[in-house]
Amino acid sequence: PQKTSIPMPIQSLLFDLGGVLLNLDTTRTRSAFIQLGMTNFDDLFGIGHADGFFKQYEVGKINDTAFVAQAKKLTYPGTTDTAILNAWNAMLLDFPKERVQLLASLKSKYRLFLFSNTNAIHLQALQQNFRKVYGKNLDDLFEKAYFSHLINLRKPDVKAFEFVVNDAGLNAATTLFIDDALVNVEGARAAGLQAIHLKPGMSVLDLKF
Repeated sequence: PQKTSIPMPIQSLLFDLGGVLLNLDTTRTRSAFIQLGMTNFDDLFGIGHADGFFKQYEVGKINDTAFVAQAKKLTYPGTTDTAILNAWNAMLLDFPKERVQLLASLKSKYRLFLFSNTNAIHLQALQQNFRKVYGKNLDDLFEKAYFSHLINLRKPDVKAFEFVVNDAGLNAATTLFIDDALVNVEGARAAGLQAIHLKPGMSVLDLKF
C-alpha cells in the first residue's frame, strides 16, 4: 500500500503513545472490569475518551490509591487491589521493534516529542516493560515526554497542546502531531498544529517521513 506523505515543512514530531507506538487493546481491560462487576465501564473509558474518576486520574487529580478505591466501589464486594491493577493494565501490550527503530531513524531529521493521556499505574507498567525489552528508558527516544497526569492536562484540550508547544519551544505550524483518536487530532489542529489521524488498520510505519 502507498505510504501517506506527511505535510511540509515539518521540523518537530509529537507522537501519541498508545495505539501509535505502543500496541493497546482496551477490550482486554473492558472485559476484565466487566468480569469484576463494573457494568458501566463503557461510560467511563474508551479510545480518546475518559470520564468520572478515570478522567480525574489521567489529569493527576486523584492518586493511585484513590483510583483503585473508586474502581473497587464499582466492582463486586471482595475484589482485591491486585485484581483492579491487573484489569487496568490488561490493555497494555507490546512496543514493536520496528516502531522503536523508526524513532531512532527520525531523530537526526526532527525534534521528537511524546504526548500521552495516561496515568501513574500505566506509566510505571509500560516503562518497566520497555526497559525489560530494550534495556533503556522509553523517554530516551524523545527530547521530552509529556504525560497527562504529570502536566495536569489531557488531550484533546487545546490548553494541553498549547502547554506542550510552549514548554518545548515548538512552532505549532511546523509541528506534526500523530494520534489514533480523531478527537485528539482535532484538538491539535485547533491549537494550530499539523496533525495526522492514524485510522483503524493504519500504522505509524505507513507514514512517509
